Amino acid sequence: MTRRPLVAGNWKMNGLRASLAEIEAMGAAYDDALRARADLIVCPPATLMALAGDVAARAGLGLGGQDCHAAPGGAHTGDISAEMLKDAGASYVIVGHSERRSDHGETDGDVRAKAAAALRAGLTPIICVGETRPERDAGDALTVVGAQIDGSLPADAPSHIVIAYEPVWAIGTGLTPTVDDVAAMHAFARERIEARLGRGKSAEVRILYGGSVKPSNARELLRVANVDGALVGGASLTAKDFIGVASAYR
Repeated sequence: MTRRPLVAGNWKMNGLRASLAEIEAMGAAYDDALRARADLIVCPPATLMALAGDVAARAGLGLGGQDCHAAPGGAHTGDISAEMLKDAGASYVIVGHSERRSDHGETDGDVRAKAAAALRAGLTPIICVGETRPERDAGDALTVVGAQIDGSLPADAPSHIVIAYEPVWAIGTGLTPTVDDVAAMHAFARERIEARLGRGKSAEVRILYGGSVKPSNARELLRVANVDGALVGGASLTAKDFIGVASAYR
């Protein structure tokens, strides 16, 4: 089965109104040849979601949130529901990013609830998994990622969910795993998704690689078997670098 590649830009806690011009520039560079080969989405901070939704729609880009609450609404000061993201024009939402897991103590159960909330609201969750450097050095990378997949995927999740493998030690560090390491982890992840969801669903699930993806290494990483795209951090803040990553699919 052919899975359409997805390149998602995670702006994290970056971006002001002036940054919307980068989304416009991304759309201008997202030409017909690239559109035929890959989906591109941008995930700006919550303060820009509504404005970015309009800009992204005109640019022909998808829009995603960086997180959501499990509840549809209520007394949760500072949080944003999946329904609110949908109303702002989002079609995706990142859940379980390592920075949410570490900075906010999110558990696999929390991530599973948020992924279920995304599906409830009609969003596609991008469910993040990944090991730390000590866990990899101890030989526990597969065990850790397998447990995160088992615990973070909602029961009976549809095949249009997205998994993003991000080795925590490679995020923002400039370090990347070897191509063989990426291939081994993505093959393992697909097997684990099949075991978790069953019924051949894993063949349809897109598995993204994230962790210091940039134009200079995108072609090598995105051609690895079972890598169906990228979750891009710092390189997604400018149209030049983001399109440079996505252009690996030209």
